[in-house]
Amino acid sequence: MATVQLFVTCLVDAFAPQVGEAVVDLLERLGLTVEFPFGQTCCGQPAFNAGFRDEARRMAVHTLEVLDATEGMIVLPSGSCADMVIRHIPDLVADDPDLSEAAQRVAARTREFTSFLVDDLDVTDVEATGAGSCTLHHSCHGLRNLGVKSQPERLLDNVQGMDRVELADATECCGFGGLFALEMPDVSIAMLDRKLDNIEASGADTIVGGDISCLLHIAGGLHRRGSSIEVRHIAEILAKR
Repeated sequence: MATVQLFVTCLVDAFAPQVGEAVVDLLERLGLTVEFPFGQTCCGQPAFNAGFRDEARRMAVHTLEVLDATEGMIVLPSGSCADMVIRHIPDLVADDPDLSEAAQRVAARTREFTSFLVDDLDVTDVEATGAGSCTLHHSCHGLRNLGVKSQPERLLDNVQGMDRVELADATECCGFGGLFALEMPDVSIAMLDRKLDNIEASGADTIVGGDISCLLHIAGGLHRRGSSIEVRHIAEILAKR
C-alpha cells in the first residue's frame, strides 16, 4: 500500500478543515496510506508574494526540512501552494547546494490534489455521487503554472448524479490573488463581480474549485448577493458517495 503525505495548507487548516478530511477519506478509499507531517506550517507563499524573500526563504527551509524527511508523494489540495513548493521554493534556495538538492527532491514528489489523482494514479472516476449541477472555476496558479485544467473537469464529469455545466470565462481570475485583493480592492471587486455574474448565469447549483483562497473570495461575494449557490472544494465533491 503506497504512502502519501498530506500538506494541508494554511487556509484549509484554519477555515476549511473538512477539505483536508475529504482528501484523506478519498485517498484512503483508493487504497493509499495517508500521513500528516505534524511539523508542517505555511509554505511561505504570502511572504514570497509580498516580496519578503528572506522571510519566505526561512519558511521554505523549514518546509523542506519537514517534507524531505518523509516518504512518498506529497499531495496538496491547492494549486497555489503546490506551485510554491514545486516552482518557487527551489528558486529561493538555489544559492545553497544542499538545500537546492532537497528542494528538487521535494518538488519532484509534490502534486496538486486532482493532478495526483489523474496524472499519477490514472484515476478519473472515484465513484463519487452527487446531485444537481455544478460549474468549475479554474484557479490561476494551478491552471497557468501547473497545467491543472482537464484533471478536475474529468473527475467532475464522472460524478454520478451531478451534471457539470460550462462556466463562461472559467479560466479568468476571480480577483483574489492573495495580497492583490488587499492592495487593489476596487479592481479585485470588479473582477469578482464579473466572475459572480458568470457563475449565476451558468444556472449551476454549486460552484467548485481547487483552491480555498478563491472559494472564500467567491463565497463572500455570493453571500453579499444573497445567492443560494453552494461553494465547494472539489475534494468535498469527490469524497461523497
